[in-house]
Formats: sequence, C-alpha cells, structure tokens
Amino acid sequence: MASTDAQPLTQRDPEPDVEASERTPLISRSSNEQRDAETGEAQEDRRAQSPPRSLSGGGEKPTKRRWPSLLALLLLCILAVVIIVFAFIAPSVVEQYAQQAITFEPESLSIDSFTSSGVRARIQGDLVMDASRVDKKFVRDLGKFGTWIAREVESGKSFVEVSLPEYGNVLLGTAQVPPIKVGIRNGDITHVDFVSDLHPGDVDGIRRIAHDYLDGRLGQLRVLGEADVPLKSGLFSLGKQSIRQEMLFANKDVPKLPSYKIKKLNFREEALPSGRGMAADVAIVVKNDYPVDFTIPPLGFAIKVDGCNKSDPYIMLADALTHDLYIHPKQDVELNVTGNVRRLPDTLTEACPGSHESPLDAILGKYLHGKDAKLYVQGSDSPSLDTPQWITDIISSITVPVALPGRTFGSLIKNFTLADTHFSLPDPFASPNTPASNPRISAKVQAIVALPEEMNFNISVSRVRADADVYYKGKKLGKLDLHQWQKASSDRIEPISKDDGPTLMVESLVRNAPLNITDEDLFTDVLQAMLFGGRGVMLHVKAEVDVETETALGAF
Repeated sequence: MASTDAQPLTQRDPEPDVEASERTPLISRSSNEQRDAETGEAQEDRRAQSPPRSLSGGGEKPTKRRWPSLLALLLLCILAVVIIVFAFIAPSVVEQYAQQAITFEPESLSIDSFTSSGVRARIQGDLVMDASRVDKKFVRDLGKFGTWIAREVESGKSFVEVSLPEYGNVLLGTAQVPPIKVGIRNGDITHVDFVSDLHPGDVDGIRRIAHDYLDGRLGQLRVLGEADVPLKSGLFSLGKQSIRQEMLFANKDVPKLPSYKIKKLNFREEALPSGRGMAADVAIVVKNDYPVDFTIPPLGFAIKVDGCNKSDPYIMLADALTHDLYIHPKQDVELNVTGNVRRLPDTLTEACPGSHESPLDAILGKYLHGKDAKLYVQGSDSPSLDTPQWITDIISSITVPVALPGRTFGSLIKNFTLADTHFSLPDPFASPNTPASNPRISAKVQAIVALPEEMNFNISVSRVRADADVYYKGKKLGKLDLHQWQKASSDRIEPISKDDGPTLMVESLVRNAPLNITDEDLFTDVLQAMLFGGRGVMLHVKAEVDVETETALGAF
C-alpha cells in the first residue's frame, strides 16, 4: 500500500503543471498527511517561480513582456549621453552661445542718489535672446537646445568689477547687481528694472584715462568685466559661474565730447566782499544722445586761459559755479554757469615779451573778430556740502579745453571824425624829413564805439591813440601820427530801437599832431585847393583806434 501510494507522486513531479498547480486546492482531501505536506511544499515552490497573472498578462508570450525594460534602458542611455555632453562639452558652448546671442537694449539709466562712496543707479532695459547673432551652427543649435530645456535662469546677488587691461588692470569701478530672473529661450525678451550701487575704483587711474581721452591719445579702449554669479534654473542650482566679458572700443566707438552751443553770455558788475568785481552769466545747451536720467549736484570750477607761451602755466581768470543740473534721457541739457572775476592778474594784462599784445588782448581780439578763443575749465571745491568728496577728488585734477565761439560784430568803430580841424602848414625853412617839415593837425577826435550787447556793465575810456591814414580824393595823402596816448572822455549812449545795440561816444582833443606826407604831388594839390580854391578841403581818415578802458576790474 505504501509503494502504491508513492508512485503517482513520483510520476507527477517531472512534469509539473503550472496552471494546474495554481488552481489546485491548498488542503488535500487525501487521508495521507505526509503526501499532503509534500504536495503543499511543491505548490508553494511553483507559486514562487511563476509570475502573478496580473503582471504576466495572462497567456502572452514572454518575449512581448520586455519592452518596458528596453525603453527604460534606452532612456538611461540617452540621459547618460546628455549628462556627458552637458558636463564636458556644453558649458563652454552654451557660454559662447550666451555671449553672442544675448543683447541688452538700455531704456534708461537714472541716478537715484549720490552717496559718500558712489552712486545708486536705477537701470532699465530689455535683455533679448537672438540666436541669429551666433555665427557657428553647432554652437547655435546646441545653445538653443540647452536653453530650451532650462527655459529660464535666475542669478543671485553678485559684484561686477570693471577694469582696463591696457592701463595695468586699473580698477574703473564696481557694481552690486541684485538677483535677476531671465528667460533664455531663443526670442525671449526680459524687461529688467533694478537698482545697483556703483562705486568708483582707482581715482588716479581714472584721472590718467581722462587726461589721455582729453588729449586725444586714447586710440582704443579695452574694457573687461568680471563677476562670480550664482545661477540656478528652477530648483536646480548651477553653482557659481565665473563670467568674463571683454569689450573693445575702437576710435570711432569711443564717445566724443558732446557738442554744445552758448545760448547766452552776459557780463555785469557785482558787489564782492573785497570790493567791486565782474560776473559772467553763461547759458550753455549741451547735446545729449544718451538714455540717462539724473541730477548733478552743484560743482565748482576754475576758468583759466593761455599765457604768453604754450609752455607757460595757465592764468587764472575766474571762478565758476553751477547749480543743480537736471539731465533727462535723450534731451538737450541747459547748463547755467555763473563766473566771478575778482581781479585781473598782471600776467593777463601785461604785454607779452616782444609783442604789444597781452594774453587778454589775444583772447578778446579772437572773440571780437569771430574766431574761437580757448578757455580751460578745471574742477575745484564744490560750493555745496551735499556734493560727495569723491566727485571733487576726480574733477579737481581734470582740465577740459572749451572753445569760446567768437562773434563778428562788424566794425566796432561806427564813426570816427575830426571836428574843428585846424591845418597848420609846415615851416618853409625846416630841414627835410624833420617833424617841422610836416604839416600839423589840431582837432577834436570823436569816435562812436559799438558795445557788444553782452557787456552790461559800466565802462569808461580814459585815453585813446590811433594809427590813422589821411586820404584826399581817394588817394592816400599821408599818415597822421597819433601813436602817443591822448586824454579822452566817454559817455554811454543807450540804443534808440531794439535793433540797435549800446554805443559809447569817445572824445579826445588832439593838438599839433604831425601829418607825415607820403605823396608830395597830392599834397601840392591840397595846398592849391586851400589857397586858391576859395573853399575848404575834404579829407578822409581811416584809423585803427586803441582805447584804454576803466571797469570794476581796473584799467586795461
């Protein structure tokens, strides 16, 4: 019985039926407990080796159940390749792509306030991603793909240092930039509006650059910006990225001094603590093509002029003060300056060696004849305590040449006459080429001098002298010797109409001034007309007149 019962189990073990085992009851109804135990263990082994029905898909073939594993493996391979590409190749390519594709279009730069160490500026503009600016196709395509995945990048708080490599890496300034979120996909336009603290760098280095720029020695300028910027995209931190951007400004790219026009120039007397002085009110319109918006605090300047020689130091002429100057984006700036002349130094009014002109004569001569006169403007102490000291430190050693455009007033001597003229014949017994051999003229010299409308101050003439040529019937008769100073008086004549300017009537008495005859035959005709003509002789005089004036600044 025992052998008969064990044989069926032995015959079933080599070929187990998986499906049948799953449907076989766990508790056998056989009376043999040992066979029941063995049968239960065999069924449990079969269950462990067979997948559940819900996962195996019923009766599908095993080869069709592998596609999820293959897809996962494929995705892992692609991810590995992407990681390798972006870990080793993409950073430099994406950096190159970003440098070429991104552009900043400024809208406004406004200075919120001047601080003791710099300025607080508000910057507004648009950051534009334009892939068409990238030259290499490989860089352009990989950059577009990488930025499409990232979509946007947010930078953390960073500090930007701007230096000039060609000037020994002198630090031009630093800027503190707040966090900014920027869309980096191709075609994205991100409007930025942030406030940044700007601090000047090496003051001595800035002065050297300014001098080279003003002297025309700044052929090109290479500017380097460096910053360590923390970046993140979404929840993923990209770490600190070292950004280094270099810009080269060639000759045509270096900004030029803005053009300006003197709108008004007015001279007037002014009461000073030390006495009477002269003040000049100047209104200047300066061209502004930049999107900047800020207010410049009051500043002080020293106005200087050339000496007799180019090697001579500049001569101090006046102190100038500016008021608060408001600058608006792309609008012309009107600058009002008040200059005070306390006294004219002797080096300005004394004649230069080997010349009859003083430096002041040279300046006024150029101005009155329509030629540009050059002035030099140098920064000095500010009249306002609110002006930061660092501004004064920078401008105090910078001298800017400024051209004072001349004005053509026509002939300032509107009329020159000899009234009550007495003509004395030469001594017939005098030796030739002696003063007694020349006729003499005594007369009242009257000259009407036109005053520029800018001169709104009292001016009086104390002495005159002239270099006069005398003509008879259109021919030159001789030269009237008036080289010696003659006492004179003057009266100001107010204009009759708006079209006329103020004039000055100058009178002087000339006694026995010699007339040097240059045409003896013509002089004979003059004598015949006087002796036998029975009427007066009309002589014409052309003269260059020098006047000595007295103003609140003294005589010159």
